[in-house]
Amino acid sequence: MTNRRQIMQATLATGILSGMGVVGARAQTRSLVFDTNNFTQLTKTIQTAQGDRVVAYRFYKAIPYVSAPVDITYQSLNISVPVSIDGKPVDSSASPILFSNSVGGYMPSSVAEATGVGGAPMRGLPPMGMQLSPQAAPLTGIGAEVQSGGNAMIAGGKRVSNADLALAAGMTVVEPGARGRTLTDAAGNYYGVAPAAIVDLKAAVKYVRFNKGRIPGDTDRIVSSGTSAGGALSALLGASGDSPLFAPYLEEIGAADASDAIFAVGSWCPITDLEHADMAYEWNWGTNPLSRGSAVDQNLSVQLKSGFAAYQSSLKLKGLGGFGPLTSANYADYLLKMYLQPAATHYMSKLSSEDRAAYLAKNPHIRWKSGKASFGWSDYISHVGARKKGLPAFDAFDLSAGENNLFGRDKTKARHFTAFSQKHVSGAPAIDADIPHLLNLMNPMFFIGKSDVSTAKHWWIRVGTKDTDTSLSVVANLSAALNANKRTVNSAMYWDAGHGANEDADAFINWFTSL
Repeated sequence: MTNRRQIMQATLATGILSGMGVVGARAQTRSLVFDTNNFTQLTKTIQTAQGDRVVAYRFYKAIPYVSAPVDITYQSLNISVPVSIDGKPVDSSASPILFSNSVGGYMPSSVAEATGVGGAPMRGLPPMGMQLSPQAAPLTGIGAEVQSGGNAMIAGGKRVSNADLALAAGMTVVEPGARGRTLTDAAGNYYGVAPAAIVDLKAAVKYVRFNKGRIPGDTDRIVSSGTSAGGALSALLGASGDSPLFAPYLEEIGAADASDAIFAVGSWCPITDLEHADMAYEWNWGTNPLSRGSAVDQNLSVQLKSGFAAYQSSLKLKGLGGFGPLTSANYADYLLKMYLQPAATHYMSKLSSEDRAAYLAKNPHIRWKSGKASFGWSDYISHVGARKKGLPAFDAFDLSAGENNLFGRDKTKARHFTAFSQKHVSGAPAIDADIPHLLNLMNPMFFIGKSDVSTAKHWWIRVGTKDTDTSLSVVANLSAALNANKRTVNSAMYWDAGHGANEDADAFINWFTSL
């Protein structure tokens, strides 16, 4: 145990094991056996694609999922078990379990104050009363998106809850909390920085699997769900199942003796692959203006973009649909053919003839022929408009980005995690010695294909085509890497939708229940 602690101190040195009330909390060893009798019976009317469903369910609130919590406010989970739907009894004991995190911006996520299923706070929603474009079809998120760092999901400007929909479909829903990057103890140490959030989510999965036969549901069919940073963590959870790299962290907080591997993943607009995210962002959005109309420094943008070319080549990935090797030179064409034009076609085919004609009149760069939409890359980039983030988008020169905080350490709030930004600021490209290991721990791409992990078999990956919170290549590369490793991948983009879009939530529920 001493050696493992030394490893953690050497690689983390972040105060991750410090926390509010840590001495008292960790002095008590907590039982990890699920108490089947400690619930409140609630009723909720849930709107689904098939109409409203009245669901009676058992609500188990704020259950600690580790025996030695750093901060029990965040290291707890809620469980909702359906009892009846529209008055008819249901039994979820053999159904998949939805594991729905509510992390946004790598911020702390707590379920302690939730009063029922889907009750974790939703951050970053569009302003109340926002009106969508008259030409927007009901199924699209045109005109509204979740703010950067938010954890909400939306469709048509309205909140979407995978947790609600899964419960209405007769499944057990687990909603875990997790530590996040902004948490500090009384001494000012940051104890929720990387890799705290993924360690906590793994511990929560272990708790569920440890309680096989006590928690209703098939613990061998856990399906993770999350958006933005939560989408990244959902992907990371699925990619890194049972990786030995996390063992010392999990042992230190008293995680249950069980597997943390999951069956399937739902990941929306994942903010991940952070060490390459600035390069990819400039490749994708480098020429797009900022919201105030000005452009970022094009010399720096080109430098980052050139780094993306080398990175993409190193991956040796092939595109879906038999596209062939993916390079920075052909990536735009790949996105157009595999994702963007099909997304536009799907959206426009749902419009009435009148609305489609009006949409095409407003967007003359889009061609509609034989029931299919087509356009070029430069037209698409212009169609998107302003980029959301400056340069660099993630490893900010002034350390102001949330991701800088994610890699904080001890009392240091934020650090650089790329050689590019470190060199720009200090003249020397060397980042802190522990950073590369932390980057690996936070990147699903690092784990895919490794022989000592159990990567989820089934993947549902989505992003909006107007989501400039990260590069579209992040989703496309993740999908291609999984496909290369013989995972089933259902990946698509929502036309004209921004950050946090979940336009086909009911389809997601149907997808994983049929696996």
